[in-house]
Amino acid sequence: MPEYRFLTIPAIAAGLSITPAAQADTASDEIVVAALRMPVEIDRVASSVTVLDLDEIEAEQPISITDILVRTPGISMSRNGGYGAATSLRVRGADAGHSVLVIDGMRLSDASTTDGGADFGGLFADDIERIEILRGPQSVLWGSNAIGGVVNVVSARPDAPLEGRVAIEGGSRNTLSARAGAGGRSKAIDWRIAGSTFTTDGISARDTGTERDGYRRQSGSGTLTARLTPNLSLDLRGYYASGRNDFDGFSGDSRAYGLTEVWSAYSGLKAAFLDGRFNNRFAFIENRTDRDNFDPDRTVRAQTFDAQGRTRRYEYQGGLDISDAIDVAFGAEREEQRMRTASPRNTTDPVSATRAQADIDSIYAQARVTPAQGFTAEGGVRHDDHSLFGGNTVVSLGASFAPGDGGTVVRSNYSEGFKAPSLYQLFTQYGSEDLQPERAKGWEAGIEQRLANDRAFVSVTYFERKSENLIDFAYCPTTGTPPVQCFIPGTEVERFGYYANIDRSRARGVEVAGSAQFGPVFANGNVSWIDAEDRSVGASEGEQLPRVPRYLANAALGYAASAGHSLSLALRYAGKSLDRSGGIMLGDYWLTDLRAEVTLAESLSLYGRVENLFDTDYATASGYAALGRSAYLGARARF
Repeated sequence: MPEYRFLTIPAIAAGLSITPAAQADTASDEIVVAALRMPVEIDRVASSVTVLDLDEIEAEQPISITDILVRTPGISMSRNGGYGAATSLRVRGADAGHSVLVIDGMRLSDASTTDGGADFGGLFADDIERIEILRGPQSVLWGSNAIGGVVNVVSARPDAPLEGRVAIEGGSRNTLSARAGAGGRSKAIDWRIAGSTFTTDGISARDTGTERDGYRRQSGSGTLTARLTPNLSLDLRGYYASGRNDFDGFSGDSRAYGLTEVWSAYSGLKAAFLDGRFNNRFAFIENRTDRDNFDPDRTVRAQTFDAQGRTRRYEYQGGLDISDAIDVAFGAEREEQRMRTASPRNTTDPVSATRAQADIDSIYAQARVTPAQGFTAEGGVRHDDHSLFGGNTVVSLGASFAPGDGGTVVRSNYSEGFKAPSLYQLFTQYGSEDLQPERAKGWEAGIEQRLANDRAFVSVTYFERKSENLIDFAYCPTTGTPPVQCFIPGTEVERFGYYANIDRSRARGVEVAGSAQFGPVFANGNVSWIDAEDRSVGASEGEQLPRVPRYLANAALGYAASAGHSLSLALRYAGKSLDRSGGIMLGDYWLTDLRAEVTLAESLSLYGRVENLFDTDYATASGYAALGRSAYLGARARF
């Protein structure tokens, strides 16, 4: 039976092309979800979750993580041009800043951005072996921003004294990428290092442009685990990425470009007691992001933007197996956010920068109880104390039921989420220090069923989420006496707008997925209906939320031989959506991809793909171009 039989939405039903290696009979294996703060078997999870392993990821031949995420249920993406451009991810219609990104236990975010969220545009599929996607509010365990969901990326881990893998590919628009990683495992130490490089001439970011806007990126990472005693271990992890992306101005082509550097570091100590039933983790995490934009056509000062964001996190996490039927996870955290941002003028005047900071102290606990075989109930609570707006509490309740052999799994949960105002929304010239956190309440119910002796699978999930206090930009009137909010706080200087808690929304939807595998032939797909309604008072009341297609779909048909050769055709559909800019309606589109792989030896394969096979003209953001037909050829090897 396939390993992914435990998934709420298995990879094969998520529209991904799965090779026979990924479908080997592993009935005794149970997939666990690390994004739930402690390992939990998949059929005991009350939330919808997708888990993708290395074989499933490699079968997709992705460049970026978003290439994979958009093929899973309920997720849409908008990008301002080609690779490296500003990218927004929306889970079940939630806003772009309402998702949490975690890499190897390090929560990645940029405290200097408008929404304080993660940069999905610079997130590439380098040296990873697992992706977990939790849909729905997850703030009990993950705190601020976890309204839409959580994306947890796990990098490769060694399981031999010395092992490694390398991949190189090239293709359209002079695109070239190379990735390599190596590591080892011994009785006392696990280690791994990895690096990657990517370059492309790209496309014009603006849809009216003619010159190409290229992108270059380099990254490196390392992990070290030292087992100091049988019950005590030290974890050290580091991540670095730098990139240069060309971009256009609002009027079209320009020579402007941006430089971005990201550093992340993790140091943690794990201690186990009571024969491994009481586990403790103490950790320090720091993220730094440095962003600089330049315009070579300026005559005095080329730099147009300068921003630095820093986040430090101090974490304690505990896990206790009280009995075979009861386990609890609990913890305490402190997050320190710092930001500096400036927009230098094209003069010799001194640069005026905005500096801001905020701290969040948190405690949380979640219990999971299995009173009868196949039935699990869970509940949790979290309290956060923000240095500016004070306290906020969220709760969650849920249950899963998998009778018999687990061929049927029923899940249901109620959960709450919140997002603290970003430093930019609070303290810049457009900020308002009286902002309150955005809040959301959601619930879902779903069922999944295996059929035809595990050769087929179907799942259906209904979800609903209501959000309030949503922060949006309010424009000031151009005539008459402006209200007090239209002045920069503490001054008599007018501004053209400000951030305020003015929006409400309601999102509901259905996610349906199915798959079938008969011999080497497989077919799979998923369809999502997302009714994300703006419930704010005003002209937009009742409209679909911006850049949220009402319909999303994925499908794949393929042949995967036992020798490792494979051929697949994949389709992806996104329905019409309203762009935030000027109320423009973005058209719906179908994209078709063709993928093939030939295994030359047990550890060596050649692969190739054609994306957007029919060169469909489409847009995910008004005024910005999207990639046309693209062809790539590559090779990967393991040792």
